[in-house]
Amino acid sequence: MNRILLAEDDNDMRRFLARALQNAGYDVVSFDNGKSAYDRLREEPFTLLLTDIVMPEMDGIELARRASELDPDLKIMFITGFAAVALNPDSHAPKDAKVLSKPFHLKDLVREVERMLAA
Repeated sequence: MNRILLAEDDNDMRRFLARALQNAGYDVVSFDNGKSAYDRLREEPFTLLLTDIVMPEMDGIELARRASELDPDLKIMFITGFAAVALNPDSHAPKDAKVLSKPFHLKDLVREVERMLAA
């Protein structure tokens, strides 16, 4: 079973994404900030980290960096309205992370997740 850790501070967006992924057959655990998501990652393994970039307490790039130190096999996808930020080499985001720019259709999200998990 592929387990997805979702970090998104927008409540409606988080519920929307979690429901779409659960409907596609994934086990999803979601948090509204990076720090809580990171704490959970330290307790149990996940297959994919799906994270917003701009969040309070710990942003998505720092979360992804710390998460990939914990688990180098963890797949990472950023969801953001600021794709240029994620792709900026100065951000030190994990190199093989995928970026999905908002707005996007849920079917695109599910397709990208399926593609990442199949790789």
